[in-house]
Amino acid sequence: MNWLVKEEPTHYGFDELVKERKAVWSGVRNALAQRHLRAVKKGDRVFYYHTGTEKQVVGIAKALSDPYPDPEDPTGKYVAVDIAPVKRLPRPVTLAEIKADLAFKDFPLVRIARLSVMPVTDAEWARIERMASKT
Repeated sequence: MNWLVKEEPTHYGFDELVKERKAVWSGVRNALAQRHLRAVKKGDRVFYYHTGTEKQVVGIAKALSDPYPDPEDPTGKYVAVDIAPVKRLPRPVTLAEIKADLAFKDFPLVRIARLSVMPVTDAEWARIERMASKT
């Protein structure tokens, strides 16, 4: 499967992930985002999206683990996964570009703007990678 995770670049940007080489993706509390996180499997591909003022897909990561209990959650209700950077995209792909492309009309990033973890189809993945390689 393919996924997209969102993070505020001022909180934990892609460069920080690259520097640390691994991160625990935890703290997700939205029910739908948690359901998606529970479906992540070790080896899955992950787009890294900067929220806030940037609003753009900036890099590719991969899941290093299956879901496990979120270490930040004392109730045991939530899960986390480990991710690692793979590469920065040649060029960031902005939310505006994605919204302007009718192929993405059903993409969760367009439809459910606040969702922090979402699935990405193979076709959407390939299209975003193509967009990132256009200068």
